[in-house]
Amino acid sequence: MTTDVIAEARERLFVRAKREGLATVGYDVLDSPIGPLWVAMGPKGVATISFGREPSGHELRRLIRLFGPGIVPDRRRTAPAARELDQYFAGRRRTFDVPFDLRGITPFQERVLRTTSRIRYGELMTYAAVAHRAGNDRASRATGAAVGSNPIPIVVPCHRVVASDGTLGGYGGGLDVKRYLLAIERTEVPAGGWPKRGSPREDLRS
Repeated sequence: MTTDVIAEARERLFVRAKREGLATVGYDVLDSPIGPLWVAMGPKGVATISFGREPSGHELRRLIRLFGPGIVPDRRRTAPAARELDQYFAGRRRTFDVPFDLRGITPFQERVLRTTSRIRYGELMTYAAVAHRAGNDRASRATGAAVGSNPIPIVVPCHRVVASDGTLGGYGGGLDVKRYLLAIERTEVPAGGWPKRGSPREDLRS
């Protein structure tokens, strides 16, 4: 009974926020082959894609800091992102047209992720190469941290960034998810990535 009352009160708040123009971010939970994805759309595009049914506390605080507390369920608002993600997972989409919003991160993180966003479908780039293109050859480790904290995975394809020796490196959604995403684009991914002198070496751009 208490749960029903709380749910009803929450729904009234959501309706009021939309009616009074306080709903700055709309979100939905999307089903996908890699599990549920929590997708939030802000005024300028996709603001967050989180693995799981809820965002991390860090991501939620970033959204509230940027947009205020008006974060409400809104399937219609997230529909364009949902449609493009479905097409990507089905192998029918190679680029995302939905806009994304990287505000709320550091300037260096944004340079890294803007670079990452330009890696083409099926291609790979090393952390060192991303650091170079982001303007700091000595920042491979910081680049790895920036890539690892990407708030908009898949749309900003951080799964295409690998270590200089061809191994997969890390991934916020786990290496099984990274391997799955790369397999959509490259058909087959060895369990640990590629050997240092493997066939994809020319794609690593180190």
